[in-house]
Amino acid sequence: MSISQALGDQKEVKLPQGTIRYRERGSGEPIVFVHGLLVNGDLWRKVVPALSKDFRCIAPDLPLGSHEQPLDEGTDLSPYAVAKLIADFIASLDLERVTLVGNDTGGAFCQLVVTRHPERIGRLVLTPCDAYENFPPTLFKWLLAPAKSPAGARVMLQPMRLTFMRHGPLGFGWLSKHGLDRDVTAAWVGPALANAGVRRDLAKVLRGIHPRYTLEAAERLGEFDRPVLIVWASEKDFFPLEHAERLAETFPDARLERVDDSYTFVSEDQPERLASLISEFARQPSKVPAP
Repeated sequence: MSISQALGDQKEVKLPQGTIRYRERGSGEPIVFVHGLLVNGDLWRKVVPALSKDFRCIAPDLPLGSHEQPLDEGTDLSPYAVAKLIADFIASLDLERVTLVGNDTGGAFCQLVVTRHPERIGRLVLTPCDAYENFPPTLFKWLLAPAKSPAGARVMLQPMRLTFMRHGPLGFGWLSKHGLDRDVTAAWVGPALANAGVRRDLAKVLRGIHPRYTLEAAERLGEFDRPVLIVWASEKDFFPLEHAERLAETFPDARLERVDDSYTFVSEDQPERLASLISEFARQPSKVPAP
């Protein structure tokens, strides 16, 4: 359940895959925010208010386990299909020259978007995320393995009803250095606990995740010739700084910004710094994608 009002009014769009709910705030050049597994658009609630003064900020709740509206039962949610869904969502709003921002699993999907569906993307921002052989990181590979079936997801998530479990090492505890709001984390796990369709979607996504997708994308990242900003936590966590450096070297027009005092969820630990970097970056000229 989405609880933050900072992202603007909730809306929804009907795609061939099903209904996607999203929130939108501000006007101007569009910024689309892509979250990872078992969180929703509220991940960006501390960043959007500052950016919405100058940009049209759009935060969809993607079918990654914390969405309230399950997709149609037969929908494909393999990595390539999720990337296509993100591209379809952008197209459904008729957005052009999008600044696409990704975190965690969502950053991997963003890499698939810019290598397979780059037409409407003007810029890319990657915060700490899956890349190369790290899809998913080793710990999460074993931690989330039971959730590859809807029944397993239900069992795995039961302990997350308790705040100390959600905020511990088996929950969100190692993703944010400075801690998370208990109501936000409760809202993140709530849909999968309550809705069998949401668990079905989550299981589909988890069954599809495999390093071959990010490794294949890595071979084509050099074809994306538009500006790229990589904002990475300096401290060691699930996503090594070496991957950020490799990404910065691979994209033709990229720069790397290191952020101190943060873990994976830079939008939680250093939201002002992240908003400032995105704002400066999104104001710079970008090549207009070819029609």
